[in-house]
Amino acid sequence: MIAAIVQARMTSSRLPGKVLKEVMGKPLLLYQIERLKRIVNIEDIIIATTTNKEDDPIVQMCKRESISCYRGEEYDVLDRYYHAGKKFGVDHIMRITADCPLIDPMLCDHIIDVYLKSNIDLIHLAPTFAEGLDCEMLSFKALENAWKNARLKSEREHVTLYLNNNPGLFKKTVIENSTDDSKYRFTVDELEDFEVVKAIIEALYKEDAEQFSTDEIKLYLDGHPEIFMKNAHIIRNEGLLESLKEEAVSP
Repeated sequence: MIAAIVQARMTSSRLPGKVLKEVMGKPLLLYQIERLKRIVNIEDIIIATTTNKEDDPIVQMCKRESISCYRGEEYDVLDRYYHAGKKFGVDHIMRITADCPLIDPMLCDHIIDVYLKSNIDLIHLAPTFAEGLDCEMLSFKALENAWKNARLKSEREHVTLYLNNNPGLFKKTVIENSTDDSKYRFTVDELEDFEVVKAIIEALYKEDAEQFSTDEIKLYLDGHPEIFMKNAHIIRNEGLLESLKEEAVSP
């Protein structure tokens, strides 16, 4: 089975509660789920949250929307993914983070197609894609290998870091973008990010209509530089960089 597993929690250090922050009366996580449902090649969507009481509202939303849910470790996200995949019998995992509510279903389907045809363990996007489209595919076997062998704190917190740190053990492919879109940012880590995503949704979202595309998002940001610049100063992958920096200075 192919499933999208979405890591989501309410206790983000930079913007607490961001995954359920509302735009036009709907939480960001639900906007993401709507887009994930348009991926042709996935058979289930699983929200992987924590056992913290703060994450009860995520579980309640999943129940209301009939979305599969797993509760596990907060900081050992690798363990959370492993047990979520095991519980639901997942063979191939599309890893998604809840801070990317404007995920691109067509791009996700393309990644799945390349992954299935290539007989590889891991596939992810090059940094030439906009930040906010982050998704990757990995096999449950590769995930289990990482779960058993990853020792570094950063490798437990960032699910596929062990695979990337051990290229001799895993077959990996990187999808390159046809254009350099790295200047665009519509992920949600900071308050300014939320303001950008809120503006995009308010401008482009139409109830019961086709989901707006990444090209439409780029055109909107190009035409509204005051929105584009709101979060242009934020460092890409700041959470991962912080984890690696902490390990580098640890005794």
